[in-house]
Amino acid sequence: MALSYIWSAFFVIGTIVVAIKALFFGDIELVDSSMTALFESTKISVEIALGLIGIMALFLGFMKIGENAGAINFISRLVNPFFRVLFPDIPKNHPVVGTMMMNFSANFLGLD
Repeated sequence: MALSYIWSAFFVIGTIVVAIKALFFGDIELVDSSMTALFESTKISVEIALGLIGIMALFLGFMKIGENAGAINFISRLVNPFFRVLFPDIPKNHPVVGTMMMNFSANFLGLD
């Protein structure tokens, strides 16, 4: 929630500064350049998001295949002693260990 306020403040403050410079200092070119930068940044962010969706879908497919093949359960049994030390309150052979292992592996692959 706080991040929404921060980003909203960035946009509001930026708009106010551009309006003040345009109205009081006559810097009309700043309005044009800020609008151009806004649309270029939006275009770049959409291109990045579309590229990341493809990569994320690929790795999520790999994880689903590994989950269905039983690799997740096998690896979670291997890392269970490590997780038992980190998270002693989780019961032995609890299904959440597989989910935690998938989260750790996603972070290890840089998918966070």
